[in-house]
Amino acid sequence: GEKKPFLEVLKREGIICAEGYSYELERRGYFDSGNVIPVCVLEHPNVIEGLHRDFVHAGSDVVPAFNFYVHREKLAAAQQDQLLEKINFEAIKIARKVAQDTNTYFAGVITTSNAYVPENQENHELVRNMFEEQVTWAKESGADLIIAEGLSNIGEALIALGEIKKNEMIAVVTLSPNVDDLTWDGVKILDACLTLERAGADVVGLNGNRGPQTMLPLLKQLTQSLKVPVAALPVAFCTTDQQPTITTLKENKKQERAFPAGLDPFTCTRTQIAEFTIEAKKLGVKYFGLSSGA
Repeated sequence: GEKKPFLEVLKREGIICAEGYSYELERRGYFDSGNVIPVCVLEHPNVIEGLHRDFVHAGSDVVPAFNFYVHREKLAAAQQDQLLEKINFEAIKIARKVAQDTNTYFAGVITTSNAYVPENQENHELVRNMFEEQVTWAKESGADLIIAEGLSNIGEALIALGEIKKNEMIAVVTLSPNVDDLTWDGVKILDACLTLERAGADVVGLNGNRGPQTMLPLLKQLTQSLKVPVAALPVAFCTTDQQPTITTLKENKKQERAFPAGLDPFTCTRTQIAEFTIEAKKLGVKYFGLSSGA
């Protein structure tokens, strides 16, 4: 049947957005975690399409383009500038096809620029230009919404949101919470999310870095204070109050940092994910998913 408006479904029924593509593709041998530029989109497009379909089959309502970190700054640093448009457009084409075939929502994706410097206005223009071209490409390709994720600075998040709204697109903006409940530019996560709400974000929330246990307290603050729908996409690893993020998890014997290659022993069970989802739903969360490790 005809696809219902995204925001209508979100507010009435809730939305599931499957993520964690990088970790799953690494498990299958198609992606190098040390690279984080998904050239596998060009090398193995059928695998990417198959993973999108697997996630939809598992219940995802959204198909996000797998172009995470595929922006000018990241590719320039890796001396792969020539792949910028190729990867973006191929990722968009694959996601759009699967969304059309499965009657789900196609999302364009922008992620942290790795270039944002809070006090440098010229730098802000550089970041804005990077986001602008990715949002434009997604909009012109028929995206239903734009996801801005993995953002740790409120200043950068506002630049991303500004470009999405300038293009009159639905904006899902999620922050990646650090150890101290602050953004990297020193703003409390709750205050940052309230700022994004006031600036016009349609969905605001948290994505990545924290596991279910250590994300829930922040989600409680957000659902009690925000009027827009709240998003919750924890990593699928058991973080604790003592080690609240995946980058602070330590292997038991050597007490060495487990991230990125030693996280397997910390993987959440399906029961733990289900319990988190029930608790988050009780708090009022409307947009669900899992980030790294899903």
